[in-house]
Amino acid sequence: MSQALPPLLEDALRRTARRYRAPALPATLQDARAAGAATALAVAIEHARTALARGEAPEDAVQTLFLDALADLIGEAMRPLKTHGDDIAESGGDPAFQAMVLRHRSAVVREYASLSAHAERDRRAVRAAVNALAHPAKTQRRSPGPAREALLALHAAGEAGDWAHVSDVIAPLRDLPEVRTEPLLLRGLERLADDSAMKHLRRLDALSSDALVARYRALWDRQGPVAGSEQAAASGAGAQQRGDAVEALATEALDALVSRMNAEGGSGVGTGHGDVGISAGVGISAGVGGTRYRVATSLRVPPSFPGDAQRAKSEWDVALLRRHGTAEPGDEDWDLCLLIEAKASPDAATTDLPRLLRGLRLLAQADIGTTYGFASNDGDVRLRGASLSTLPTEQGDLARAVLYCCDGPEERAPRLLNAASRMQLLSAEASLDVAMRLEDGSPVTPSLLRPVWRLLLEAPAFTSVLHQYATLRVVRELMVHPHDLLTAVTA
Repeated sequence: MSQALPPLLEDALRRTARRYRAPALPATLQDARAAGAATALAVAIEHARTALARGEAPEDAVQTLFLDALADLIGEAMRPLKTHGDDIAESGGDPAFQAMVLRHRSAVVREYASLSAHAERDRRAVRAAVNALAHPAKTQRRSPGPAREALLALHAAGEAGDWAHVSDVIAPLRDLPEVRTEPLLLRGLERLADDSAMKHLRRLDALSSDALVARYRALWDRQGPVAGSEQAAASGAGAQQRGDAVEALATEALDALVSRMNAEGGSGVGTGHGDVGISAGVGISAGVGGTRYRVATSLRVPPSFPGDAQRAKSEWDVALLRRHGTAEPGDEDWDLCLLIEAKASPDAATTDLPRLLRGLRLLAQADIGTTYGFASNDGDVRLRGASLSTLPTEQGDLARAVLYCCDGPEERAPRLLNAASRMQLLSAEASLDVAMRLEDGSPVTPSLLRPVWRLLLEAPAFTSVLHQYATLRVVRELMVHPHDLLTAVTA
């Protein structure tokens, strides 16, 4: 049985504006068809989900809408891309999907894509092997001569990522008399020459000159910075900074609420995050026998916590806590009232929800008779298992314990079909086959996409797609702007 929320918190949550709510679906299937392929797909998927939830098969009209809309979506994604010199400029088509179609069509491109997926790991392995044999600090201690020069060249080629030259250096290096008398060095060179990672990198270089591979790479380059690149790191850092700013605003709003709740409770003090006690790491104002409520940021689940923590959220951005009992300051046990997760964008929250649910299910496995020590940015916190065990574990119950905070602009027309679901539908084999037929000028009918419809209704891998609009509604209902939360608290 869930614990009741403090009245002031419940009132603040009730009055907080929800500017990110998901829009309602079009009223009829015909209205959905007129709203465009993506919206029509979202409507068909939701009608299918609700029919299955009632134990019924979706109507034929729903299936027809789905097939027609998916065919239209594939047609939109396959629109030609204008080219200017060597650059690709978008003109309505989807370069990521067109790259997938090219990979589906070409064995050479598939091989290149497979090797590329592990290329960074292979590069690290080969460079580590080269360093073990030919690191300059080791090579410089050798007597001048052909072996020393060849080892320096080997290291330079590895650092430059010139894998062909690495191979070219190894062969004559192994034949040098000086090397033949060094069994460890010789065996190391032979292992490097036969290393699978080395062969993968050589093959990757060879495939890079293929025209279809070049086209594939050009298409993927339209998708933003490559993972691991400086641009990707900069983009990730920017998102992290926006998330940190939202977290600070959410903390400010909860601090204001905590001050009101503590004052109303008769403690006579607030627990703003700048208070002396908070700064000291225990969240209790100096000279007071313990405040009733407090805020903790970066609340971290202890490694010894029971249950399976794999892929579950293990750190919570902001938590509102209520003291249990009347223990002395520093020895208090606390109950969890509310968790807030800060996100840089509404879409980030949608993709985060499965991990958040796994995190709540992990916490709910707490033993009701145990108190657990959580670390936080505000010092260690003792949370009662009896409180954690009542946390919601299903989407429909989250509103009583969780908020998402975002400071992104209010959207005039939020997408009803999320990007992940769209791409999963497009990447189904039948969708790729239809796209290839379109590209070849062969006749195409929506009925060719019936295998995707069956996947939607039956395949566990498509469960998230089937529930994508329901998930969108849940996430957007949980999402507030931190300024709206602060306004509700202070009004």
